Amino acid sequence: LLKEVGMQDKPVLLKRGLAATIEELLMSAEYILSGPGKANVILCERGIRTFESSTRNTLDLSAIPVLRKLSHLPIVADPSHGTGNRTYVPAMALAAVAAGADGLMIECHQNPPEAFSDGAQSLYPEELKKVLRDVAVIAPVVGRQLEGRHRRYHEAASFEAPAQTRVALQGVSGSFSEKAVRQHFGSEVETVSCETFQELFENVSGGNCRYGMVPVENSLTGSIHINYDLLLEHSELTIVGELKVRIVHNLVANSGVELDDVRRVYSHPQAAAQCDAFLRSHEWQVVNMYDTAGSALYVRDQQLVDAAAIASSEAAERLGMKLLAEGIESHPRNFTRFVIVSRQAPPDQQADKVSIVFDTAHEPGALHKCLAIFAEFGINMMKLESRPIPGKPWEYMFYVDLRVPEQPEQLEAALDKLKEIAPFFRVLGRYVSAT
Repeated sequence: LLKEVGMQDKPVLLKRGLAATIEELLMSAEYILSGPGKANVILCERGIRTFESSTRNTLDLSAIPVLRKLSHLPIVADPSHGTGNRTYVPAMALAAVAAGADGLMIECHQNPPEAFSDGAQSLYPEELKKVLRDVAVIAPVVGRQLEGRHRRYHEAASFEAPAQTRVALQGVSGSFSEKAVRQHFGSEVETVSCETFQELFENVSGGNCRYGMVPVENSLTGSIHINYDLLLEHSELTIVGELKVRIVHNLVANSGVELDDVRRVYSHPQAAAQCDAFLRSHEWQVVNMYDTAGSALYVRDQQLVDAAAIASSEAAERLGMKLLAEGIESHPRNFTRFVIVSRQAPPDQQADKVSIVFDTAHEPGALHKCLAIFAEFGINMMKLESRPIPGKPWEYMFYVDLRVPEQPEQLEAALDKLKEIAPFFRVLGRYVSAT
C-alpha cells in the first residue's frame, strides 16, 4: 500500500498507527517518498494505545519534538482522536502547538450529540472559535502564526508575476524580519534583503517588491521611530496587515570561542537595548551594526576569535556558529510588532484596526479636541505616538491606532469629524490586527 501511494502525485497525510513506533512512522514515510510519484507527506500524531483508559488513546505529544529533530516533514496533531473526548481537546490542542506542531486536525459539528460518528470528540463551533483564539495567542510564543488570517495576501500574490510576489525586508538571511516574512507569508515567497529601512520602502514604492515587512514597535524598547517617519514620507504605500513575533536573542560566536574569550559584541542597536541587563553584566564593548544576522555574518566572515554577536538561533545555525548564551533578552515577553506595507491595498471587510496620522493647530487644547472625538463616538484608541514635524520645531505629527467598533459607521463619522479640524490627516491602513 505504501509503495502504491508513492506512485501518486497527491498529498499524503500519514497517521501514526496505534502501536507504531516513531521509527516505524518515519520508515513508512520513506517508502512513500522513495516512489516515482511526487507525493508530499504530512506526519500525523493521533495517539497510541496504552493501558490508560481515561481517554481513547494516549496522545504522545513528546513525539512532535522528536519528529522535528529527525525529519524535515511537517507534523500535524489530532487531539480529537487522540483523546476521544471534546472536554480534553482544547487543552491538548494548545499543548500540541507549544510542542511544535505545524497544524491541528480538530473535529467540529453543529450538534455533536446528533453526529453519525465521533460526536463525543467533536467540538461545537463556538468551542472551536475559542480554541483558534487561544492558539493565536500561544503561537507567537513558539514562533508561529495562525494561518488563514493573512492567507488572502499570499493567495492574491500567487497569481502575479514573480517580481510582484517579492517581500522586502531589512537585514540578511536569518534576521528576525525574515522570520516574520516566513511566519506571515510562508516559505514560498521570495525575499529581498535591504541594508536600510529607506531601501526597503523604496523597493516597495518602486514596484520591485509587492510587500514590505516593517518593524514598528518592540515590547521592551518601544517604537522604531524611523519607520513611523517613513510611513509618513511614502504616502503611496498603505498598511495591509500586521503580526507580532517573539524575539529570542542569543550570543553567538565562531567555533572554539568561549565566553571568557569575548571582548566585543556586535549587534543592531535595538537588539543590544533589548539585552541591556545581560550586556551590563559583562565588561564588553558593544559595536553597532545594521542587522542582527548581519552582525553574526560579520563575526563569522572576519573569523573573529575575541568577539561575539547577538542574533537568532536560526542565523547561528545557518552560519555554522555556536551559541554561547541563549535567551539573553532582558525579559522573556519580548515581542516585535511588524506591519506589512504595499502599494495596492485590497479592500478588507474583516479589518478590525485602522492606523491614521494627523497634526493639530498650534493652539491650546488642539490635541484634546481631536482625541475627544474618539471618546464621543465610542472609538477605542489602542496607541498614540507623536513624532516631530521636519522643518517645524516643536510641532508634531500624531500616529494613532484605532479599534474598529461593532458599528463601523461610528468610526467613519469620527474620522470625518477629525478631518474637519486637523490641518493634515491621512489613513495609513485598514487591516486585521495581530492577536
